[in-house]
Amino acid sequence: MLIAELIKLNNLQLASKLVSDELLLGIQTSRRSGIGTEFEQFRHYTPGDDPKRIDWKLFAKTGHYLVRESATESNQQVRLLIDLSGSMNYTEANVSRLQYARILLASLAYLSNRQGDQLSLYALQNGNVQTLVPSSKQAFQKIVAMLEATPASGAWENRNPAVPEFGRKQAEVLIIASDFLQVDDEWVKLIQSVAGPRREIVIFQVLGDEEINFSMNGFYRFQDLETGKEIELQADAIRDTVRERATAYLTKLEESLRIPHVRLIRVRLSDPIALVLKQFLMS
Repeated sequence: MLIAELIKLNNLQLASKLVSDELLLGIQTSRRSGIGTEFEQFRHYTPGDDPKRIDWKLFAKTGHYLVRESATESNQQVRLLIDLSGSMNYTEANVSRLQYARILLASLAYLSNRQGDQLSLYALQNGNVQTLVPSSKQAFQKIVAMLEATPASGAWENRNPAVPEFGRKQAEVLIIASDFLQVDDEWVKLIQSVAGPRREIVIFQVLGDEEINFSMNGFYRFQDLETGKEIELQADAIRDTVRERATAYLTKLEESLRIPHVRLIRVRLSDPIALVLKQFLMS
């Protein structure tokens, strides 16, 4: 389904189920054609796993170390982190970055809940990481409710955010949804502070087509969604400069995040979420 259709449902739990059903159908179809992976039965090998549990036949097909695991066997800690700074309110074609991030994270929570993972939800607002939903048996329902209710506003003010709860030694996955637009290197510094061999970090950088291509024509009033500052400019006159700076920034970000156990996945607001998650889970 298109993201606009999912938003019209106005029901985040239903949207997450529909995305997950579409995703699993696609994976099962691929499995029949020989790709050979299924989200509920396999996960990536992490340090500490018994090497005997690696599916070597699947390794021969995919080149990935995958551990066979039944739906009731999984005990993985999955932490979801949503960026709630003002720039998440950026909107294209009636789809906001915040809406996209909510559905993406809710869909991952739905899938993780199905296979018995331990779920928790965090938010980054004003430069501080806060716990919104701690891990519990009813965490999925609480996460969906919190994602639906929490607005985005403000700028990144704290340049040295603390994330003490991420200091545990248990193997886990931290999944982040954000635009990853930063003034200095605040996002990169935060990722560097929590990255480690027992923590896989997956970053979904959600951007609009215009933020990358900037094909606008005419006179516009642009507003900084975090500070409220406005500036009036002729889009045609700044197009080349915007494109060059956007390309340079995104390239630098990719280089900065080439850290062991960290994956950067760039998606656009126009990308179907089921397709994005399928590519993530099968890569």
